[in-house]
Amino acid sequence: MRRTVSLCVLFGLLMSLLLMPGCTVYDVAVEERNLGDWTNDKNISYSIERAFLNDELVKYLDFDAFCYEGQVFLVGQYESRDQVKRAESIAKGTKGVHSVTTFVMPKKAHDDCGTTDNLGLYTQVKQKLVADTDIWSTNIDIKTMQCHIILLGIVGSATERDAAIAHARSVEGARGVESFLMIR
Repeated sequence: MRRTVSLCVLFGLLMSLLLMPGCTVYDVAVEERNLGDWTNDKNISYSIERAFLNDELVKYLDFDAFCYEGQVFLVGQYESRDQVKRAESIAKGTKGVHSVTTFVMPKKAHDDCGTTDNLGLYTQVKQKLVADTDIWSTNIDIKTMQCHIILLGIVGSATERDAAIAHARSVEGARGVESFLMIR
């Protein structure tokens, strides 16, 4: 009986992971965090972004929340400082959050860097990370905005972190590279 319950719990956990948006078994297998921490971080990110979606001041499409071991990183563009303060307040008020780091830029009305440019930068960085067999590219999140490349995640060593940053800096057209890569 006990073994049946354990198998049912394990099956339920695996199914919940498979149904989690953006999750694959491969992601979990190569992740630097243990399964419990990874799941908690994903839930924290989703809770924050769900709160952004329901907030009138914070515009959901303007901010992304990334969480690694309870450390939240808010990345986005703002129209007013009140919008940023509200996003930070939501993140800090979310259960399980230990700290909040914000990397935001004011929205530009007539920026010559558009969606296509940002997608191109993202694609180039992703290709370089995937091609580098010394880097677990699935552990690195990439955000691009206003032709700036932002790297987030947990990597296994300083060498891996430095290589990821070098790849991002080598992409032509990037205005800047910001790294929030943590070493495990």
